[in-house]
Amino acid sequence: MTNALMYIAGVVLFTVGVAASIGLHEIGHLVPGKLYNVKITQYFIGFGRTVWSRRRGETEYGVKAIPLGGYVKLVGMLPPAPDQDPDQVRSSNTGIFAQLVSDARSAEYEHVNPEDHDRLFYRLPWWKRVVIMGSGVTINLVLAFFLFALVFIGYGTNEPTTTVSSVSQCVKVVHIDHPAGTCGADDPTTPAVIAGLRAGDRITEFNGTTISSYDQLQRLIRANDAGQATIVVRRGDATLTLHTSTALNGLPSFDDPEKTVNGGFLGIRPTQHRVHQDLGYVSSFMVDGTWATLKSIGAMPHKVYHVTRAALGLEKRDANSPMSVVGAGRVAGEFASDDANSLADRFFSVLLLLAGLNLFLGLVNLVPLPPFDGAGIATTLYEAARRGLARVFGRPDPGSVDAAKLLPVTYVVASLLLLMTVILVYADIVAPVQIS
Repeated sequence: MTNALMYIAGVVLFTVGVAASIGLHEIGHLVPGKLYNVKITQYFIGFGRTVWSRRRGETEYGVKAIPLGGYVKLVGMLPPAPDQDPDQVRSSNTGIFAQLVSDARSAEYEHVNPEDHDRLFYRLPWWKRVVIMGSGVTINLVLAFFLFALVFIGYGTNEPTTTVSSVSQCVKVVHIDHPAGTCGADDPTTPAVIAGLRAGDRITEFNGTTISSYDQLQRLIRANDAGQATIVVRRGDATLTLHTSTALNGLPSFDDPEKTVNGGFLGIRPTQHRVHQDLGYVSSFMVDGTWATLKSIGAMPHKVYHVTRAALGLEKRDANSPMSVVGAGRVAGEFASDDANSLADRFFSVLLLLAGLNLFLGLVNLVPLPPFDGAGIATTLYEAARRGLARVFGRPDPGSVDAAKLLPVTYVVASLLLLMTVILVYADIVAPVQIS
């Protein structure tokens, strides 16, 4: 019963965190929009049917039934067509895409009064538009940094020590798709057992090299391949010298854990102790996480293909595959209900999940394709460059870039995102990611 309640608490905490992250992202658009006097008619968290709303001034604030996003309605995102009066935008077009553009432009100006024309988004200086569009991304990235700092500095990270926590009984090949399991009759005894290592032993030397960290020890063992090993340990008040030979085994690469390399294997698990980190650690983690997230975004089509195969039972789900909000919520519930960890460990694990989510939200919104914020930023920068070159060469002002012409691309990308979401949600139900 307690585990079930903790599971629910983890899911609720994560859900509230997601809603708050989305809300803050949209506030990143709302606040500078208000400061720059843009007419803003709506601020909503979610999509679909309106659950609650309240109008304050000219802006309606509310929550919708599907909490998978949000939006701020900045009036004038689409400029009028060239040589067209904003007061008379409506026109008839032939062709499905031309009509889509025309209808969207007409809807954009439906509630624009003559006194609002100087408050339209497209009439702002380019740099103010970039600030408004980029502030949502900035909020997510700052929030990610704050949450990472709260966990790593405020609570700390578990770091391995050179003291043995447990000794593996047999050699099992470790692979991303074939994790170590129980020992079989034919599995060889680990070198650690042969050496006589025990839980509580602190390793001080390996083949004559003084050991100062577990990372150093791990790399020395890996480099030893199947060679002889002399290990000096402290056991209580005694210093012992033990002898064995490391076993050649398939192990996760230090550089890419998804790849397997051959190396020396001893068969021990280290004890952990908590270390409070500094801002340098958080910054380094953000840089590494940003690069990893960008690579993951670039490989998303490939990853979703394999998730689809896993959902159809054609292959095993990769532990590092993308998840929907449903899958991430399940993981948050599992973190929160894991009674092998302390309550604090569980809470901060969910915070780490939310930090990673905000990092992803911030970076994916920089993709220069509509409907992401990056498309608007890229279009605005292109417009600014085009107008700047026109001034330099004494040419007429080319005017605003007609973002309405990108609407067909928006519909295509949005349809693909919806399809991807359906696939991930289904996969998270029938073939969820295993985090054990």
